[in-house]
Amino acid sequence: LEDYQTVYAKKSGAVAAPTAGLHFTKSLLEKLKKKGIIIVGVTLHVNYATFNPVREEDIKRHKMYQEYYEFPKETVCEIEKARKNKNKVIAVGTTSCRVLETVAGLFRSLKPEACNLKLETCKGWTDLFIYPPYRFKLTDNLITNFHFPKSTLLMLVSAFASKDLIIKAYQEAIKEKYRFFSYGDCMIIL
Repeated sequence: LEDYQTVYAKKSGAVAAPTAGLHFTKSLLEKLKKKGIIIVGVTLHVNYATFNPVREEDIKRHKMYQEYYEFPKETVCEIEKARKNKNKVIAVGTTSCRVLETVAGLFRSLKPEACNLKLETCKGWTDLFIYPPYRFKLTDNLITNFHFPKSTLLMLVSAFASKDLIIKAYQEAIKEKYRFFSYGDCMIIL
């Protein structure tokens, strides 16, 4: 409960650590801020269902269970500014990405190139299951760990970068003996 928390964690409620964020130290966050990177948060209380393997032959039949999220006003404002200034929105972790995309889905007219998103502060429950050929609306780049086969998390990153590119990245990771899964190495997908 204490060792596997990010240095920026604020709320209890998830059943698993936000592992992509474990790669950040206070020192690294300060360096990023000095370079002009704006850091804001979202909340997703991950439950065990996130880690359920997809057992359906037709992945569209896989059931994602609802998880609670919060998308605070500060994050809304910073994303609107980022879009207006043509800056990138980088999700740290698949859970953060799911929150961004859930919120984007609430606003049907939202387009990735929009300069004025008019997002609102919101919170609620999401069961968004992202798999190819999903079109991302708010997430430009993704920092994530290397995930289990047949997981919803692996399907999300395959949607983000293409299945072929992810397979190549995983082959390279195996060759170079990267550490896999929740507490292993991470990658950034641009």
